[in-house]
Amino acid sequence: MNRSQGFTADRPAATQSTPTDPAARAAFAILLVITGCHLLNDAMQALLPAIYPLLKRDFRLSFGQIGMLTFTYQVTASLLQPLIGHYTDKRKLPWSLTAGMAFTFAGLAGLSLAHTYAHLLVGAALLGIGSSIFHPESSRIARLSSGGRHGFAQSLFQVGGNLGTSFGPLLAAFIVLPLGQASLGWFCLLAVLGGVLQAYVGRWYAAQPIAGPRGGKAGGTGLSKARVAGAMTVLIALVFSKYFYLSSFTSYYIFYLIHRFGLSTMEAQTDLFVFLGAVAAGTLIGGPVGDRIGRKAVIWVSILGVLPFSLALPHVGLGWTIGLSVVIGLVLSSAFSAILVYATELLPGRVGMVAGLFFGLAFGMGGLGAAVLGVLADVRGIDFVYSACAFLPALGMLTVLLPNLDHARERTA
Repeated sequence: MNRSQGFTADRPAATQSTPTDPAARAAFAILLVITGCHLLNDAMQALLPAIYPLLKRDFRLSFGQIGMLTFTYQVTASLLQPLIGHYTDKRKLPWSLTAGMAFTFAGLAGLSLAHTYAHLLVGAALLGIGSSIFHPESSRIARLSSGGRHGFAQSLFQVGGNLGTSFGPLLAAFIVLPLGQASLGWFCLLAVLGGVLQAYVGRWYAAQPIAGPRGGKAGGTGLSKARVAGAMTVLIALVFSKYFYLSSFTSYYIFYLIHRFGLSTMEAQTDLFVFLGAVAAGTLIGGPVGDRIGRKAVIWVSILGVLPFSLALPHVGLGWTIGLSVVIGLVLSSAFSAILVYATELLPGRVGMVAGLFFGLAFGMGGLGAAVLGVLADVRGIDFVYSACAFLPALGMLTVLLPNLDHARERTA
């Protein structure tokens, strides 16, 4: 496959530069900055689930209420993303990058001052809106600054977010837990820094030419509309499997470790950081590997390959639990970059809509999973949650239904 294919959805092949060109170096610098912004954004977003033990104690919440808190955040973080992405496929909104940070600022400030459960829900919703605005255009900018290495750029962008997410438990363990809920307000400074960086990126983005219509046609793959729709359905099912299962870790892993092994909250937060660090590492690996061996192969291994480890995890001791969680995080996280790039190749020219759809699905499935699993934990116990979720990676078998895009292009060449 020609690695420049699909890049022309955002800029013509003639404008692509070699890595030594000044324009290419400037674009790579933008990729690094937008990756850093992703780190800041997701670190602030990750503070919410990381302080659940504190909120559960101080507000006397049930697991169901914690699940609803996550659901509120994830729904607002998901519903707007496809709409924003579809809109910005037709027109630029460089200022939206800074606007997203402003909503995140408001969400953190609201959570730091909350005195009732309703106030917590409002703060979570504002955080979600900030995330929903951030991701579609940022993902487009990552692709635009990729130099044609779409998998690498998407993985680098994603790993920024994963690193930020992994820092959330540490920030909560060493700052918020000792100093209390009000200390969340200090993290508003990160939103200010992010807003400044996003303004810089926005100025670069505003100066970039838009090459041709940004709508594109699915026919660029040589596949019928029915095949494209079927492939998108499979990808959505795979995202459901991945993020429903991951929500058991992001929302309840701390409680699972405390309940099953008697760990302290700080010890459990540290183990969650280890898991999220593995997620970050896996994300960085997935994109470049997909550039070399193909997206479909990465999707196969990253989802179905987790199944033996997920089935074993509920039945082992603490050391093995931590070890298996690292393997699960490392392998499972490599899927998203591959799925996202595969989807943009299915629908060339619709980068914003595709990014918004799949980021939105990721957040939405995570929120739905948190809500459902919270109720399940209240009714059947936290141990049962991990036993039930262990079978979700089996949905990776649906990958067999995905068309091979390389072969599809060869047939139409």
